[in-house]
Amino acid sequence: GLLVRGTVHWLGMCLWLVAVTGITLAETTAICFTTPLFVMGGAVTLLKEPFRWPRAVATLVGFAGLIVILVPRLGGTGSGSHALLMLAAAGVFAASFLLSKRLTRSERPSVIVVWQSLIVTILSIPLAVFTWQRPSMTALVTALGCGVLTTVGNYCLTRAFTEADISASQPAKFLDLIWACLLGWLFFGDVPETTTLVGGIIILTSTVWVAHREGRST
Repeated sequence: GLLVRGTVHWLGMCLWLVAVTGITLAETTAICFTTPLFVMGGAVTLLKEPFRWPRAVATLVGFAGLIVILVPRLGGTGSGSHALLMLAAAGVFAASFLLSKRLTRSERPSVIVVWQSLIVTILSIPLAVFTWQRPSMTALVTALGCGVLTTVGNYCLTRAFTEADISASQPAKFLDLIWACLLGWLFFGDVPETTTLVGGIIILTSTVWVAHREGRST
């Protein structure tokens, strides 16, 4: 199970990295927001989690915010193939998350994350060998920072799966867009469009609402 999960996550990362080269960070994150829809369906059908309508409503409202963001870009040119790759990555990541949730029933979060990091590293070595270039000190520091942040994020995510149903965590996934827009603006100069801001407000509202509902039910 750990080997399969690590391999699936590596495949999703490969698709994501290729996709992000052709569209902005905000657009990439927005398309990846189809992941919670896959996860919600898988949580009920595969993991036998109880269906709760507030979670489903919040996820669908968040997806509506995604549509608001994407519609103006559907007629664009030059990024269609990258958008399709991002959609494929979303489905693969959903499978990875569902596998993580299943593994938390028998494995500690730290074990899952360590195995994921190990498998991703091993599978990535051949790709690095064929395209190797001597990295600068800035590139090394950046790569190290990405590795640390990714590992910490994966641990927090896996730990969350041990504490609650995976379907309960999915509406919060849409908050990634707010961070993506902010970081994309700060580091890459990607100025969010009006539709991106409107969609972000819709997403934030649905997330706050379901968090309030979940808090009352505990």
